[in-house]
Order: sequence, then C-alpha cells, then structure tokens
Amino acid sequence: MTHKSGGGLRRLLIPVGILAVAAGIWLGMGYFDLGSGTATAPPVEKMQAGTPLPRPKVLSPFSLTDQDARPFGLDDLKGRWTFVSIGFISCGHICPTNMATYQAVDRAIDAAHRGPAADFLFLSVDPERDSPEQLGQYVRQFNPDFLGATGGHDQLQALTRELGVMYARSAEQKTGGANYMVDHSASILLLDPQARLVAVFSWPHDSAKMAADFAVMTDHYRPGPG
Repeated sequence: MTHKSGGGLRRLLIPVGILAVAAGIWLGMGYFDLGSGTATAPPVEKMQAGTPLPRPKVLSPFSLTDQDARPFGLDDLKGRWTFVSIGFISCGHICPTNMATYQAVDRAIDAAHRGPAADFLFLSVDPERDSPEQLGQYVRQFNPDFLGATGGHDQLQALTRELGVMYARSAEQKTGGANYMVDHSASILLLDPQARLVAVFSWPHDSAKMAADFAVMTDHYRPGPG
C-alpha cells in the first residue's frame, strides 16, 4: 500500500487499489525470483497478516550508509531475520506508526521465548534531509537496537524496486524547497537470514498477528540437519 505523505506528485503515483492488485499479480505470476529457497512453498494457510512469497526473492548487492555513518550493504543483513520499512524522518503518521509496530512486534517475539529474534530496519528515502546522525537519533528513540540506513537515490531506487515498494518526492524538493513530503509504500517486509525477501505485510499492521506469522516463517525456513 502506498502512503500519501503530502500533496506532491500524487497524480503520478499508482492508486492504492491498483497497486494492491498489482502486488497480487506480481506474487501470483512469479514476479519475484523463484530460483532459490526451500523445496516447498510457505504454509500460506497459517499466515494471519502477511503474504509469503512462493519462494525467497534474492536481492542484488547495494551500498548504503547506516545510522552510525558506516557502510551498509547486503552482507549486513545476513545472519538474522530482518523487518524492513521505508520512509523519512519528517513523515507525520505512517513512519512513526510503523516504528511503533516494530516495537510491539519485537516485544511479542521476545515474550514468546521461542525461535530466533529479529532486527528492525528503517530505510530512509529522503537522504537530502535525513543524515546518518539524524537517522540514528530517530530510530533509537524507539529502540536502541533498531537500525537505520540511507544513501543515494540510485541505490535506494534499485533496492526498493527489488523489494516491491516505491517512493516519489514532491515538486517542492525538485525546485530546491526544504518543506516537501515524500509519498511512499507503507508495507513492512521480512527478510530471512540470507537477506532474501520472504514475506510482505500490508498496511494496516497488526503486531500480534505479525509476530505469529514471524514464528510461522522461521519454522518453515528453519535450517535442516547437517
């Protein structure tokens, strides 16, 4: 689902309903790479909130900067499960709501005392205003362990396309104005420990159901013996 953060470029964005249909078509037609993953499809019938991909989507390498001004790339997402959302610090509603969802999902996973934990990444698509220092302050007000990253639009656009989300900056930004908004997708995505996209959680989000779905996905992709 695409969040309208302001008045900019709305006529150029795919309407929400059409985008939702398109997402369904992408999943159904195998838009995502089906060349890797487990031999069996995820148990869709057990999912309460998320849409699992038929097989994991392998992401291309990318080069961003994290909340501590360090290089951040695909390898930094490997080894742990990661929830990912896109947005910008000045976002008035969707982004802080997603970050609050992160908090609730994190607490629910911890309370379950089973399976692996997860990382939570906020990907800023507003690098002109969201410096690494500001990004660090933003994500850490929700949880000291939450992650933030941003970078050039060439890298961001390539990565968001692969993740199946989108963003567009308003005309004010293109003319040099500082008081602009960014329209962006509100979905939360789930990456497995191999940094592959495995599930999409559409807006609005239910943290309890997302945590339950996380358990389903981690059980399904649990490493086998040997």
